[in-house]
Amino acid sequence: MKKDKREKICFLCFLAASICYYIISIVNFIDKNTNTAVIFLCLGSSFLCLSTTHLNKNDKNNKDK
Repeated sequence: MKKDKREKICFLCFLAASICYYIISIVNFIDKNTNTAVIFLCLGSSFLCLSTTHLNKNDKNNKDK
């Protein structure tokens, strides 16, 4: 039970980080700083993928038990 709560918190932190990266990317696109915006867009996408794979991995582990 304690581990499940910790895993959900970790998932939410990855998700919050990806949202922050997307917001920074949008601001950089508005400021015409496209190089930095593309980098932050890629970082946001990678953190979003990390959060979903982390959640899927934990769901598979819970089903096996």
